[in-house]
Amino acid sequence: MPEIIAPGKARSLLEQLPEIVRAGKAEAEKILAGLEGRSRIALQTRELVAPAKDRKESGLDLTRRRGGAELNRDWCNRLVYGDNLLAMSALLAGDEFTPSLRGKIDLIYIDPPFDSKADYRTKITLPGGDVEQKPTVIEQFAYSDTWADGTASYLAMMVPRLCLMRELLSPNGTLFLHCNQTVSPALKLSLDAVFGQENNLNDIIWYFENKPKFGFSKLFPRDWEILITYAKSAGHQYFEHQLVPVKQVQQQAIVAWDPVAKKRVAKRDENGDIIYETRTEKLMGSVWTIPIVHPIGHERTGYPTQKPEALLERVIKSCSIEGSIVADFFGGSGTTAAVAERLGRRWVTSDLGKPACMIMRKRFIDQDAGPFLFQAIGDYQVEAARSTLGRNFRVGDLAHIVLGLYGALPLAPEDAPQRNLGKIPQGRTLVYVDSPQKLTGLSTLRKAQELRGAHLGGWEKVVVLGWNFTPDIGEAIAGLNDDKLEVLVIPPDLLDRLRKKGDKLKAGEVRFSSLQYVTIKPPSRKVLPSGEVLTVELENYVLLSPDALNLEPKDKERLQAVVARDPLALIEYWSVDPDYESGADGHTIFRSVWQDYRGNTANDDDALHVVSKAVIANLPVKTGPRRVCVRVVDVFGFEAEVIKVVQT
Repeated sequence: MPEIIAPGKARSLLEQLPEIVRAGKAEAEKILAGLEGRSRIALQTRELVAPAKDRKESGLDLTRRRGGAELNRDWCNRLVYGDNLLAMSALLAGDEFTPSLRGKIDLIYIDPPFDSKADYRTKITLPGGDVEQKPTVIEQFAYSDTWADGTASYLAMMVPRLCLMRELLSPNGTLFLHCNQTVSPALKLSLDAVFGQENNLNDIIWYFENKPKFGFSKLFPRDWEILITYAKSAGHQYFEHQLVPVKQVQQQAIVAWDPVAKKRVAKRDENGDIIYETRTEKLMGSVWTIPIVHPIGHERTGYPTQKPEALLERVIKSCSIEGSIVADFFGGSGTTAAVAERLGRRWVTSDLGKPACMIMRKRFIDQDAGPFLFQAIGDYQVEAARSTLGRNFRVGDLAHIVLGLYGALPLAPEDAPQRNLGKIPQGRTLVYVDSPQKLTGLSTLRKAQELRGAHLGGWEKVVVLGWNFTPDIGEAIAGLNDDKLEVLVIPPDLLDRLRKKGDKLKAGEVRFSSLQYVTIKPPSRKVLPSGEVLTVELENYVLLSPDALNLEPKDKERLQAVVARDPLALIEYWSVDPDYESGADGHTIFRSVWQDYRGNTANDDDALHVVSKAVIANLPVKTGPRRVCVRVVDVFGFEAEVIKVVQT
């Protein structure tokens, strides 16, 4: 007889699981049904990276990299920043650079977060001390949603993602899901529901050989984790047994079948002595003894949950072949992609965290990887708006909300039919809210200037509030040199906060911050017999308003001191495209052929600063001007760009 649950009694996870699975499958089906629609998710290519980090040699020859900076339409490895649900939706839909990957990925390894008490703050070392950045606002909301109701909400996050992963897997594909003992039973039930119990292949135990063990707990040491593996379809997955070294050299008697005795007996030599063999390898089983990454080992990237390359090497060698596509949608430190690159596999990886994406980008450049795309979810704010205001949300409704939170009064409908204009109650300041479906750039700023002069006889000042910005927005603002024009950033977490607080969110609780930007000295060109030499030098970097950063007050003070004393110390990474122009495909893509970043000591011994000057030698001689583009990423993950036209 089924248990009668009394009113108010909490349901167990086992009771909630069927409902969680149904809802997750329905969410995935809705995404799959919309792949062909006009509002399907797209990826925005931020950079085509042809790894060539700055070194001590003067005039580094980058001609061998220049060819690699041309986009290969057949395939290009990719690093994607953003929510993996949106990233997978975009990969399923396909884009102008890559056809749909539905049914094309041969191996997926994921290591999703499985500790609700984990501290995901990032320690940033700056000259003069460390600061700790809490998770970015997008990460915070994603993580709070993941663990809002414990394991139940964790599974609600995982199930639709597992459904999309199954769609991405090829008929020969395999999924490896890495988790700990706490969540593995519930995850396995969810995987049974998505992949089918008959497609469960193995439960692999990873034993941490070198993890410190302490004796003050009443528990046995938790010195292992589990990799649950499922096939897309049973009996069709790639698989190759692996041999592993035997620690102790073993002497084994060689045996043979004796037809007279009708049993196996030891073989003997002509003297009657038993013949032995020495075994140095054995067939790999389902318990893998692999050390964790040593705190000061050569593999260490600084990412807290980094997995050893030896672990991923076994996974990739076992269930993929050279040329296979390998994916990791919780990329973390990038171990999966780094090992896939080394083993001749193609790869896709993504992460929601800006620090993780920067660690991965630097790691791939460090290992001299082949060219790869760095991409982002191009319309994240649009998707967030749809989830908050409904799939048929109107941009004007959202602009109306933003005006109120900024403290502006909406103009009358006849003066602002799109509902995106307002005024500050005191004084004569016009407020213009740009659309989340657009990149705010020079054309938007000029339109705002026109509105300032035309509306109601003219305004003293215009404030532009933008969601997403063109990379050259800083240069556009500087070029206009208009002290009656102010450009502010709408907080990226605003829609998540609205979803949770709704009408309770009031003006004054939301901070609109100023933009970051970079300046460079006038670049120079020199023509030599071997080719052209381009020299580019950083001049200054202005950080986003510190109030917009998720820091403790003491860390904000420390940061302000660095900003005043050493602004270039805030640059984590910078790269150069000597010819930022439309390619053969008609698209302007930033093709990075030179990079430097903090931690690169191949050029100097200062791990806390990038070099300020790039000398790019042996470029093809070009008649006429060069359009040089410089992009920087600061220690908090914010990007800025500057473009300079350099004459011969």
